[in-house]
Amino acid sequence: MFLARKLVLAHFWVAFVAFLGAILLGEWQMFIRSPLAQWVNNPEHYYRSVTAHGTVMAYVLPTLVAMGFGYAITELSLKRPLLGLRWAWLGFWVVIAGTVLAAIAMGLGKASVLYTFYPPLIGSPFYYLGVVLVVVGSWVWVALMSVNLHAWRRDNPGATVPLAMYGTVAGAYLWAWTSVGAAVEVLVLILPASLGLTDTINAGLSRVFFSWTLHAIVYFWLIPAYVAFYSIVPRAIGGRLYSDTMGRVAFALFLVFSMPIGIHHLFADPQVGAGFKFVHAAMTALVSVPTLLTVFTIVASVEIAARLRGGKGVFGWLTALPWRNPMMLAVTFSFIMLGLGGAGGIINMSYQLNETVHNTQWVTGHFHLIFAGAIVIMYMVVAYDMWPQLTGCAPLQSGLVRLQLWLWFLGMLVLSLPWHWVGLLGMPRRMAYYDYSHPALHPQAWTVTASTFGGLAMVVSAILFVLILARAQRRPGPAPATYTFSQPLHPGARPPAALNGYALWVGMMIALTLVNYGYPIVQLAMLDNARVPVVPIGSR
Repeated sequence: MFLARKLVLAHFWVAFVAFLGAILLGEWQMFIRSPLAQWVNNPEHYYRSVTAHGTVMAYVLPTLVAMGFGYAITELSLKRPLLGLRWAWLGFWVVIAGTVLAAIAMGLGKASVLYTFYPPLIGSPFYYLGVVLVVVGSWVWVALMSVNLHAWRRDNPGATVPLAMYGTVAGAYLWAWTSVGAAVEVLVLILPASLGLTDTINAGLSRVFFSWTLHAIVYFWLIPAYVAFYSIVPRAIGGRLYSDTMGRVAFALFLVFSMPIGIHHLFADPQVGAGFKFVHAAMTALVSVPTLLTVFTIVASVEIAARLRGGKGVFGWLTALPWRNPMMLAVTFSFIMLGLGGAGGIINMSYQLNETVHNTQWVTGHFHLIFAGAIVIMYMVVAYDMWPQLTGCAPLQSGLVRLQLWLWFLGMLVLSLPWHWVGLLGMPRRMAYYDYSHPALHPQAWTVTASTFGGLAMVVSAILFVLILARAQRRPGPAPATYTFSQPLHPGARPPAALNGYALWVGMMIALTLVNYGYPIVQLAMLDNARVPVVPIGSR
């Protein structure tokens, strides 16, 4: 019996409704910056919208999806009721309380500091307290993932942890550690300034602490999608997982390589020395390894599915793939967007090439392809795949689902590819207004117009996504079959002991983080002249 069904549904519904609101804000931003609309004459309205859009997309949506999906995986993969159900509900309501608190502050225009907090610009303390509550609620989930796995291992000594659970707990441990950076920044540096306890702030140290969180949070967003790649996609398309062990290696390497790389976001910041910038650039290159392993393993798994369906030849098996299956479409679209976004990331991580694209629309295109593209489309098909299990609904209409996925994919390409082009031309991001009558900017006007229409396609896709789920929930179907995860090509093979636990990988994650961040943090904390006056919202 799936006892956590209502809990998972609550997480998913709040996540997807908040997501729908955030994407409407994103499209409004594109529209008012384009030649299609008159400027609203108040930049604060624009930055208020950017803050709300980024906060929901960076914190609320992925946190709730990871939590809900994690609770579902705990029951379905371990085949036992979730321990700590009341605590899980408590964590959920703490996240909701934090979301509402932050939303009120943003809605009143008291926290237009963007989701990166942007010190020395300081907003309302209620915004920061809201974000802290979202993180605290997620820590309840981290604890429950660990407690449930520990209890299962105690009752099943020597057993292999199911791959879906292994990846989920790896994601929980990664989040627990990477969220420490932003938590310290907010609690120790920003909140005292926001509460009026100090009128200065060490902005450089704040940015270093946030960089602790800033890039590794991407892999917290990404791990639920990777869990779906390994544990859902092969089963959904009628195949087998090429290698269970390869999946475990990928999740373990995300723990090790995701953390000590965030300073590559600070290449243009003078407060961090060139030596540590170079180290973080080199470490950033290593985080591509688990992604490359995943692409190889999932493509091999897809080929297995095609050959089981009668596919022949070196490339002939491609035509045997179930292209009308929404999961097949989604994983294909996700890999294309992951490849395009990852190629842009190689430019971003380069100490030299980063100077060309730093703080331009190129960066916006890069992270939208990775998160809103490759990751969110997998969140969507996870919901589609689990919806009959969660709601008891009839099978979803695959034609509507395919249309929704096509709209999301094509909309994302039309939205983000022009951003890469104008980024190379030097167009800055986070600008509230562009004067396209200027001769230097007029040739670029079409790019923002194109992005606006791409965003509109994504808005239609997002509305269709929510409508499909809502409509399906009102259409009861037969009792769902027992939910299953992908089976490996060679069942029964036992992974090495190191890949059935986390001690080695968590130890390496913590050690590398302290080595790569310890000196810059201590150095900046000890600088007497590093503090600058705070700038409260409304005073600029």
